[in-house]
Amino acid sequence: MENLINITVVDREGKEHKLEAPTDMNMNMMELCKSYELPVAGTCGGMAMCASCQMYVLTDHVPIERSYDEQAMLDEAWNVEDNSRLGCQIKLNNNLEGLKVQLAPHVEENSDDDW
Repeated sequence: MENLINITVVDREGKEHKLEAPTDMNMNMMELCKSYELPVAGTCGGMAMCASCQMYVLTDHVPIERSYDEQAMLDEAWNVEDNSRLGCQIKLNNNLEGLKVQLAPHVEENSDDDW
């Protein structure tokens, strides 16, 4: 189908998940991961106001340039790398065929690691 692309998501245990992603539903990577029941919280609902959908872009399909809001959120987040993006800010489109991302480690808000 021309409205489906193939994306690979590496979970936090290193397992690769091959996903089919619709490009005609105005979805983003956070929503796609949630639809496949991958552990992406998306706490803010896709408003770039949390980092619970942070992922690392492993291929050159997505520019690393971030909006001001996305960069501000990542400046406050844990485990940020040069290739970090918020999944909610990666809109699915046909140019993302073959995209590969890895989910960033999850940090509990009230864990001892925060101190």
